[in-house]
Amino acid sequence: MGEQPQRESTYVRLARELRAGILRHDYPDGVRLPTEAELATRYGVSRQTVRRAFQDLVAEGLVYRVPGRGTFATPREEQYLRQFGSVDDLMGLSIDTRMDVVTPLHRRIDVDAAGRLGLHTDRVHTLAFLRLHDDVAFCHTSVWLPPAVGQLLESVEELTLPGTPHDLTVIGLLDQRLPEPIAEAEQSITVAAATADLARHLGCEPGRPLLRIDRVYQTVAGRLVELAISHFLPEHYSYRVRLRRSGG
Repeated sequence: MGEQPQRESTYVRLARELRAGILRHDYPDGVRLPTEAELATRYGVSRQTVRRAFQDLVAEGLVYRVPGRGTFATPREEQYLRQFGSVDDLMGLSIDTRMDVVTPLHRRIDVDAAGRLGLHTDRVHTLAFLRLHDDVAFCHTSVWLPPAVGQLLESVEELTLPGTPHDLTVIGLLDQRLPEPIAEAEQSITVAAATADLARHLGCEPGRPLLRIDRVYQTVAGRLVELAISHFLPEHYSYRVRLRRSGG
């Protein structure tokens, strides 16, 4: 009973590393992924751990298994589709997507954002950007940060230069600079009609239904450090979560 969490965390970490390799195109179409035995030896884990990691990737549609031949990366289609089930998945967006700033990082008064971040001031730092895959925008994100947190990013030149895509994530930048790491995010998913501004950025018609994802990130100490509101074209977003039974 006591060892179960460790086994789970091991296969989740292994799945994350394999997922990153697939997204980097380390295993192009037709190239077999390492076998269960090879991965077990390489990472010093059991074959059962490797098998569970592969099961996650099969469920996500990232790999497929051919009896007698091995495991292969699923051929990528033209449209971009990612599944997000953890903060690490979100940080991993820098692997195969790029951020294109449309509103540079700046200070402003925003009563609603300040309230959601639990601030005693109405001043926040904010920016907005597009997330691109193969130069196609699939998501628009607006970010609000507490003043002390925003100041940590004021020296990041990439956040002040619109129209210059780069492979960064805001939570990745914060995780490198905050005194304690980001631990979790509270998330809500709703539907919103595309405004004229969102439609222009995402290349869709105004009024089109978009998936709106609100996330409030906090550190291991419980400090709220970021509010992010993203609007996705629905064909480019998939939500993944693992459900467990409670009790004995």
